[in-house]
Amino acid sequence: MHVSFQIATDLTQAVTAAAAQAGLDAAGFSPEIRTADPRHGDFQANGVLGYAKARKLNPRAVAESLVAALPVDVKARCDISIAGPGFINFRLKPEVLLQWLTRYGTVDALRSGASSLHHGQRYVVDFSSPNTAKQLHVGHVRGMVIGEAICRMLAFCGATVIRDNHIGDWGTQFGKLIWGYKHLRNDAALTADPLEELERVYKAADAATKNDPAVLDAVRAELVKLQAGDTENLDLWKRINAVSSGAFTEIYQKLDIHFDHQLGESFYNDRLGVVYEELSRLGLAEESEGALVVFHPEHPRFKTQPFIIRKSDGAANYASTDLATMLYRAEHFQADAIVILTDARQSDHFEQLWLTTQKWFARTQRRLPRFEHVSFGSILGEDGKAIKTRSGDPIRLKALLAEAEERALALVNEKSPELPEAERREIAAAVGIGAVRYADLSQNRSSDYVFAWDKILSLEGNTAPYLLYAMARIHSIFRKHGIDVATAGQGQGATAPETETELALARKLVGFASALELTTQQLRPHFLCTYLYELAGAYSAFYNADKVLVEDPAIRARRLLLCSRTLLVLESGLSLLGLRTLQRM
Repeated sequence: MHVSFQIATDLTQAVTAAAAQAGLDAAGFSPEIRTADPRHGDFQANGVLGYAKARKLNPRAVAESLVAALPVDVKARCDISIAGPGFINFRLKPEVLLQWLTRYGTVDALRSGASSLHHGQRYVVDFSSPNTAKQLHVGHVRGMVIGEAICRMLAFCGATVIRDNHIGDWGTQFGKLIWGYKHLRNDAALTADPLEELERVYKAADAATKNDPAVLDAVRAELVKLQAGDTENLDLWKRINAVSSGAFTEIYQKLDIHFDHQLGESFYNDRLGVVYEELSRLGLAEESEGALVVFHPEHPRFKTQPFIIRKSDGAANYASTDLATMLYRAEHFQADAIVILTDARQSDHFEQLWLTTQKWFARTQRRLPRFEHVSFGSILGEDGKAIKTRSGDPIRLKALLAEAEERALALVNEKSPELPEAERREIAAAVGIGAVRYADLSQNRSSDYVFAWDKILSLEGNTAPYLLYAMARIHSIFRKHGIDVATAGQGQGATAPETETELALARKLVGFASALELTTQQLRPHFLCTYLYELAGAYSAFYNADKVLVEDPAIRARRLLLCSRTLLVLESGLSLLGLRTLQRM
């Protein structure tokens, strides 16, 4: 078995080959190689039990025949055992661990090893996607940081990633904005703080539509005029978008979030005709109460719930532009996979969108990309309710990030007052912004979570400050003793790990590949966060138990190699999550 980055993949291939060699039905057998409980091994093949039961065979006998048929090099590199009714455990021998550690010693080497996970795949990732004329608030941060992390990880693992910020710049809110701008604006306020005034105008117009049906009709008329190309409304639309774009960009830069395209809803306005025409001609869409809709009677929840793709007044909506967007991404970007991030409240919409797209593409014989709606829960205050200011308004994201930096600066001033002020502020920015980001990423995205400053800025537990501090401690070893990290990482003269904590740390480092695979398969960054936290814990146990700078040159070399490799994997992992790392805190 060649020592590659993805040892689990190598084992899958080896066990599959052994199944054929042992006379098993190779087409009906799946090895199901997984990361094992450390007490039993590094990897475990779980496929024997299901295979044997389905064929009324003795699972342990099947496992024994498989082990006997395994290639010689696998047996030379792993201690192999059978547990219970046919679970095959593989424990990598120390020499194999050393080979992996010395081979994957740079970011480029790690990236090269991971690149086969998604090589040749083209992903369009649609994230952030705020509505114009609204300030970004704390509720926007989840989609932003999860989306950025997913893009970085997929690219690291070999995919071509196209990042698209599908800005809401053409929908119903613009009817309200334009009517409100014409009737409710305060010019002085607009000059002083354009985005704040536009948001006030929108809220006032929205309230007016609820109190006066005539205003609602006027708002709808303004939207129809805009979508029909009215010169005055288009000019207002451009000015409003320009104000919003500047505000969004400031936040994106602070969070180090990047996009290749910002193709908002307006981009698809002249592409809606083909959606209406084809879905109607194919019999997928029909008129209902003046609107153009698609029904999915075969679906239990959508039997009577129409997917409205054109409203009764002729205006487009989210469904219209999202269908045009699916077509454009499939044909123009030649996407193999389309990933859209929004909060969980939009799950029904995207399920209907996907059902409609599948039928549409099938009847037009278009190539259908994979699709995943990456949904996420809400951020809650410590009272368990949606996090808000004391006045009940959403917390502005700009204000939240500024507070994070100030709180982190207070901690840095307390812990490291001897550092120059500029460095303390730089550390505070990395720790504060990283803490907010990591607090989100470390949670299962499907769940709501409670945002608490004391918890996210703690130097204990699964937090950004804890991981950043763990890295700073490793850097300090090399810095204090004048040892070059890169030189130590070459492992010259290092012997294979021997002690219990050396072996545990080496095995955890080899697990980086499996953590990346699991995270990118499910698009759930918290798996990588958990791995990094466990890696930091394994390093701490190693450092507390085994002195690094011993006199024996071979032991010293291998322990410095473990320190160097831990630093590399922690830095690489946190960078993939979007965090800026530090050399001292």
